[in-house]
Amino acid sequence: MKEKHIILRMTGANTRGAGPSAGPAGADASAIDVEVDTLDTAGAQRVARHRDVVAVAPSMPMTLIAPFAVDEQAAAAAVDWGVLAVGADTSPFTGEPIVVAVLDTGIDATHPAFAGVTLVRENFSDDTDGNDLHGHGTHCAGTIFGRDVNGTRIGVARGVKKAMIGKVLGANGGGSDQIVSAIQWAVNGGANVISMSLGMDFPGFQRQLMEELDFPPELATSRALEGYRANVLLFERLAKMVKSMSEFGKPTVIVAAAGNESRTNVNPDFKIAVSPPAVADGIISVAALGQGTAGFAVASFSNTGAMCAGPGVSITSARRGGGLTAMSGTSMATPHVAGVAALWAHKLTAMGPINPGLLTTRVVGSGHTTGLAAGFDPADIGSGMVMAPQS
Repeated sequence: MKEKHIILRMTGANTRGAGPSAGPAGADASAIDVEVDTLDTAGAQRVARHRDVVAVAPSMPMTLIAPFAVDEQAAAAAVDWGVLAVGADTSPFTGEPIVVAVLDTGIDATHPAFAGVTLVRENFSDDTDGNDLHGHGTHCAGTIFGRDVNGTRIGVARGVKKAMIGKVLGANGGGSDQIVSAIQWAVNGGANVISMSLGMDFPGFQRQLMEELDFPPELATSRALEGYRANVLLFERLAKMVKSMSEFGKPTVIVAAAGNESRTNVNPDFKIAVSPPAVADGIISVAALGQGTAGFAVASFSNTGAMCAGPGVSITSARRGGGLTAMSGTSMATPHVAGVAALWAHKLTAMGPINPGLLTTRVVGSGHTTGLAAGFDPADIGSGMVMAPQS
């Protein structure tokens, strides 16, 4: 049986240690080379033995980390609470020299929130229409770099002048091959911060194997697990390559949503760990916090084990078609952290070329637990609520 596979190669630099036994140390490259080919198991194993191949994985279905709640009638404040919570309103930095990439459902480029921003757009999805047909990507982009809308500040890094918008999720979702290709595009295009509010559709892949290929349930589960492991490794190797490319003038950090599968409002034990691709080593995973009477609280849907947290409940941002809307989810927390990363990157540019390792340390290290309601589990929030640089 042949399946679509992603082949990740390293080009232009160190190939020592490459091949199937190579660890991340063998993944230094000056350019990311992504190929997609239809291979059977034996063919995939042969390709993996090539010296320049870093990882081979079957394409897994990827899906939108859908908003947990949407409020079209949300009342707008002068500054959205998430912008205040991360200290972006008092930061002297705006993100102006930083390039941000949003890999999502696309963007409503006509929305006033994006006036004056150069939008470089690419459609990686199966949709023939490259516009945002959902609204999720527009909302996320608005939180990262949106300008004020009707007197309301929604953007964390509202000075960003250039953004790369990769539509990777269409009406039928997407695939990990499309996500990897979009990351390659963003890195090679000069993105300093990549924001992804999406996740792997493990049940969808298992169901696909059963329905389309007539796999028995046990075999479908086993094959889906193999694909899961291979994709996590793929994203880890890719993140390592992205980090190493800072030596070649392409400094980039990747921020991704932890996922919305937990249900601690039903049972405190109903916690789910961070989902791929955010779980991959080298990617900043983000949990969601909300406002409560006793302080900030972990959102009941937020997956546990993230590296840091951001505002993710009732976040007001740009609505597809114009105006504002409020959404909740780790999808909403992620662009806050991506925006904070853009502000830290702006600060670090004054010190010299951006170092992605240092940028990651500054962003994650800015997390704090001040203002959180008592009784939270540290595992649920990582370093805590991230903060923008203040000087």
